[in-house]
Amino acid sequence: MARIIALDYGKQRTGIAVTDELQLIASGLATVKTEDLLQFLKDYIAKENIARIVVGEPKQRDNTPSEIETSIQVFLKSLKTSFPLIPIDRQDERFTSKVAVQTMVEAGLKKKQRRKKELIDEISATLILQSYLNRIQ
Repeated sequence: MARIIALDYGKQRTGIAVTDELQLIASGLATVKTEDLLQFLKDYIAKENIARIVVGEPKQRDNTPSEIETSIQVFLKSLKTSFPLIPIDRQDERFTSKVAVQTMVEAGLKKKQRRKKELIDEISATLILQSYLNRIQ
């Protein structure tokens, strides 16, 4: 089987997570500058078999789109152009950053480590991907 990759898209950085080949376990892969994201994905997809891309869908508490959704829509067009054969899904990502920080606290990470935005983004992408896997299974 092929892997599923998930993105926690941000204006400056994007967290990336990926499944194992059996699509059972979500793991953090990396955090990259958003300006480098498309090239990172091209390089990664050239060497790995990717079945699907899941992009986080940020929403407000009242279910309206978050302000970054406009930027995500522009990115999605580039993504579809670059990878026309790979399906793209969206996954609600409300509260993933808060859950990511809580996960870091529970894991015993020191305050200095919890301040690393890159790690929060990667964990958030992993939470998005695991939520997606739970939804489709």
